[in-house]
Amino acid sequence: MATGEGYANPHVLVSTAWVDEHKSDPGLRIVEADEDVLLYELGHVPGAVKIDWHEHLQRQDTRDFIDADGFNALMSKLGISRDTTVIFYGDKTNWWAAYAYWFFRYMGHDNVKIMDGGRKKWEAEGRETTREVPQITPTDYTGAEEQEKLRAFRDDVLKHIGYERLRKVGEGGPLVDVRSPGEFSGELLHMPDYPQEGALRGGHIPGASNIPWGKAVAEDGTFKSAEELRAIYEAEGVTPDQPVVVYCRIGERSSHSWFVLHELLGYPDVRNYDGSWTEWGNVIGVPIEL
Repeated sequence: MATGEGYANPHVLVSTAWVDEHKSDPGLRIVEADEDVLLYELGHVPGAVKIDWHEHLQRQDTRDFIDADGFNALMSKLGISRDTTVIFYGDKTNWWAAYAYWFFRYMGHDNVKIMDGGRKKWEAEGRETTREVPQITPTDYTGAEEQEKLRAFRDDVLKHIGYERLRKVGEGGPLVDVRSPGEFSGELLHMPDYPQEGALRGGHIPGASNIPWGKAVAEDGTFKSAEELRAIYEAEGVTPDQPVVVYCRIGERSSHSWFVLHELLGYPDVRNYDGSWTEWGNVIGVPIEL
């Protein structure tokens, strides 16, 4: 099932070939999660259902995720039970697949995996796609519960970097900004070639290391080897013996890096600051660096 050796948790990855062979297995639910939310309708892995991160995972009245009851209801609607194995894949080298994966783990559904290489690799290999939406038999899913150890809020980040508002009061821990160098420097507010919007200020959180998410993937969209990944992070002082926080702009690219650090490399304490730069860059009274 695993697509790479040396990972701390090789079972969290499956190959495109494995998914192709097992896509009709009972007890398995394949989920596509994309940045381009129209891709699923153009053709998807047979049997896959769609999760739109904005529509399904977030609630607009609080600008936060759906709560445990909302997650229970979503799982029931998607025909997922507590023992269902969920396989995620998507576009953009699995950004949103990793986001959905992280959120499922945050809600306590741990039987989850990512299809290595995502939609890009599936299509490049000429594998079957369909526009047929599977018929779902709803389940009665219960037991979702937030796993706070996987998520960081703004005040958690301030404490992590040794600040009390604008005052530095202690040493900071490793903080990884996974955005592009232009966003990190403050030259850009968003990725290159995207509308420059979402934050009033450019820059990065004090003390952050810039390790763009893309360093973790090979040309075909699959994850690099464990040895290569360790070298990337350890060269920046990000080691498994310290608590680590990752962030990006809205939490999807940082979910990808969280997956690498926590799941593939086995770092025991990694939290995703999903508020990310869209929150930090707009908040009054928090420090930034340029």
